[in-house]
Amino acid sequence: MTPDGASRTDSDSDTGTPLFQSDLTLPGLRRGKVRDVYRLDDERTLIVASDRVSVFDVVLATPIPGKGRLLTQIASFWLRWIEDRGLCRTHLLSTDVDEIPDEAFGGSTTRDDLRGRVMVVRSASVLPVEFVVRGYLEGSGWKEYQQTGSVCGIGLPTGLRRCDRLPEPIFTPATKAPQGAHDENISFERACEIVGGDLMRDLRERSLAIYRQAGAYALERGIIIADTKFEFGIVGNEAILVDEALTPDSSRFWPADDYEPGRAQRSFDKQYVRDFLQEACDRGEWDKTPPGPALPPEVVRHTIARYREARDRLLGPARVST
Repeated sequence: MTPDGASRTDSDSDTGTPLFQSDLTLPGLRRGKVRDVYRLDDERTLIVASDRVSVFDVVLATPIPGKGRLLTQIASFWLRWIEDRGLCRTHLLSTDVDEIPDEAFGGSTTRDDLRGRVMVVRSASVLPVEFVVRGYLEGSGWKEYQQTGSVCGIGLPTGLRRCDRLPEPIFTPATKAPQGAHDENISFERACEIVGGDLMRDLRERSLAIYRQAGAYALERGIIIADTKFEFGIVGNEAILVDEALTPDSSRFWPADDYEPGRAQRSFDKQYVRDFLQEACDRGEWDKTPPGPALPPEVVRHTIARYREARDRLLGPARVST
């Protein structure tokens, strides 16, 4: 069963016709790299997960059919899982497309287009910091470690290899960059200046707790969550978890049975697209500016297969004991 109770019948049932962007007659439209966000009323927001894919901060013209539905299934599963364990309240209210009023469908998008792609959430004032937790040394953290022996000012043991597991997960906040720009790692002290010290310390502990418990759950299902980023927002006087959480778009997911430190890892995300486009850059066919090259069918096919496998593992039974 999917998190919203709908049965999955076959491996392609979550694909369907791609949705590049939604067209609803609702106020407050904001388009992100993947999601379209609308205001439902004073207290509720509608999030639509499209099939857009962004690589090197460029939204590509070729969608990945079904990606938005898979991301919604994974994100809504984790948000409920986090609440059920008392780790943090979240913004998720519902994934029921029938909560969208009929008058919203005055554009080209139909209700059926949105089935499996929507989250109705509490409207929140989002904090301007990314709450990043790293359990393994990869990405910008690996690059910084090679230069300084630390990540965001946190000293690490010498001699670590690429993708090594860290002795303990570390919290490395970042600024939230506008679309087309890169997030920038910042110190914890700087994050406290932006958000406030008491609140930042509380959300650091919540982020680490969620990562540790979710990481143990995923590992039982053959997935290493190497790192992830969270977002928090304020509703009234309460900080709650917002946006997506622990998806292949916001985390590095690696297959545990193929893990080997000292090299790049195979992943359950859009790394296949990144690799294809990096090869195009290396050949001088693209310079990482819009528009990006079209994706061939085999790249699309391999990419959605990785998202689907991540979904099936996470929502399935444990495979190994930890």
